[in-house]
Amino acid sequence: MGVRFEELAWRETPIGEISLRRRHDPALDREVYEVKLDDEFLMSSLFPVAEIELARLGLAPLRGTALDVVVGGLGLGYTARTALEDPRVASLLVVEAIEDVIGWHRQGLLPFAAGLADDPRTRFVQADFFAAVADGAGFDPDSPGRRFDAILLDVDHSPRHVLHPSHAPFYTDEGLRRLAGLLHPDGVFALWSNDPPDRDFQQVLTGVFPTSLAHVVRFPNPLQGRESANTVYVARR
Repeated sequence: MGVRFEELAWRETPIGEISLRRRHDPALDREVYEVKLDDEFLMSSLFPVAEIELARLGLAPLRGTALDVVVGGLGLGYTARTALEDPRVASLLVVEAIEDVIGWHRQGLLPFAAGLADDPRTRFVQADFFAAVADGAGFDPDSPGRRFDAILLDVDHSPRHVLHPSHAPFYTDEGLRRLAGLLHPDGVFALWSNDPPDRDFQQVLTGVFPTSLAHVVRFPNPLQGRESANTVYVARR
C-alpha cells in the first residue's frame, strides 16, 4: 500500500487555493487523485466518466479528418487525453488559466494522463478561457480569431454555479454567440455540468446554435454506494 495521503502541489490563485492531492482509498484499494479549490472538491479520479464522455460526445457529430480541437480547463486531463484517442484530431489546444495545473502534466504527476503533454498534437496555452472569448481574440495567441472544429469546456460546476463571477456572462446569449464565432461552420461546442439539464440554459443554447442536446451521463458512485449523474451539452453551429 502506498502513502495514505500526500499533497502533491498547492498554489494560491486569483480564484482561491488550488491543490492536487493523492490518497490511498482502503475500501477501494486504489490510489485516488483529487483537485480542491479552497475547501471545495473540483474533481476526482474516482469519477472520470463524464469528463471522458465530454470528449467523445463532443467529437462524435463531426465529420472529416484533421480536426482542430480546443479543451477549456485541463484539470486531471481526462477530456484532453480522450480527445487525443480520436485519430481524426490533428491538433489539440488546451486552455488553462492556472500555470501550475499545466505543470502537473508536464511533470508527470498524473500517471493516468501519461502521454498528453508529450503528444506532438498537444499545445498548452496558459490563459483565461472566458476572457479569450469575451475579447474576441480567441484561444490561439499566434493566430487571433482562429476557428476550431470543436470546443470542449469543463471549468465551472455548471452554467449556474460558476467558480468566479467573471465567468457568468459567457453563459448568456451574447457570450455564446462570441464563442460560436470561434467555430467553423458545423463546429461543435460541448460543455460539462455537474447539475441536471437546465431548461433555461438549453433555451439560450437553442437561440444561438441550430441544434443542441443535453446528454445525461450516469456512473457509479463508490463513495455513496449509488448512481450519480452529470450533464454534457452538445451544440452544433
